[in-house]
Amino acid sequence: MPKLKLKTVFRTQGNNQALKEGIIKPQSFEFEFLEVDPLIDAFRRMVRTSEFDICEMAITTYICARAHGKRITALPIFLMRAFHHGAIICNAKSGIVSPRDLEGEKVGVNRGYTVTTGLWARYILQHQYGVDLNKVNWVVSGDEHVLEYRPPSNVFSLGKKEKLADMVKSGELVAAIGVEVDHPDVKPLIPNADAAAFKALSEQGHYPINHTVVVRDELLSYHPELAEDIFDAFTEAKDLYVKRLKSQSIDRPTKVDEMYKKVINITGRDPLPYGVAPNRQTLEEIVQAAVEQKIIDKSIALEDLFANGIYRS
Repeated sequence: MPKLKLKTVFRTQGNNQALKEGIIKPQSFEFEFLEVDPLIDAFRRMVRTSEFDICEMAITTYICARAHGKRITALPIFLMRAFHHGAIICNAKSGIVSPRDLEGEKVGVNRGYTVTTGLWARYILQHQYGVDLNKVNWVVSGDEHVLEYRPPSNVFSLGKKEKLADMVKSGELVAAIGVEVDHPDVKPLIPNADAAAFKALSEQGHYPINHTVVVRDELLSYHPELAEDIFDAFTEAKDLYVKRLKSQSIDRPTKVDEMYKKVINITGRDPLPYGVAPNRQTLEEIVQAAVEQKIIDKSIALEDLFANGIYRS
């Protein structure tokens, strides 16, 4: 009997490369890989039409989708982590000296309000620098992946002909999140952002998760063994990658590889742990931020966010 073939979308990178190359294979099914560029289009298509069987997804998009009854469930596979202190830029001539100066001002957010980089940047502003997020007017440049979502009253949409980068250059927006601007007046809001990020990791355990993996609920219902098989395959591929990181056997390491190596040096642990248990602090921070930032109406138990039984390290 032929194995189940599942339409699968995820970006090829170190921790899942062994899956794309067929070095690691799941037991109960076969991946049918599809390439979607840019990857965020896959998030939107998965949330709106359940187009794929297995799909990488920004974790805030997933939490918002779950709150709106979308028939997808995440596995605690966290394909991408990043630090976001450097994602916040400001116009040096706008009078912004410290993060709290953003209160009462207009700040841009690349794409939608529920974008994960935006959530984490706002979390940093609130919890590490004391910014009252409700006193900031957020200006977004795109739509939300979850069409049913309605942002809070201090979130505004950019005009069709306007661009966040130009508005930061001119000072119409004093700052922005997730926008790249090459201009002498534009600088990072948080000085020495990388050092600040790694300090937050070492002192507070702050280590943001960006992406997870979701599966159509129908598949999980019909194939109870599927969640564990997917989790195990991704974990085995990731473990191969981490071994290569530790042994310094990666040719031409990327900035992401170097970041994970630094995480290893600071923590002495796996820089990409899968499972709920080793990620509980970060996952609780995400849910807390989603409630505080009015992305979801009420808190969600972690055990309700992920497929049953996949909680181990």
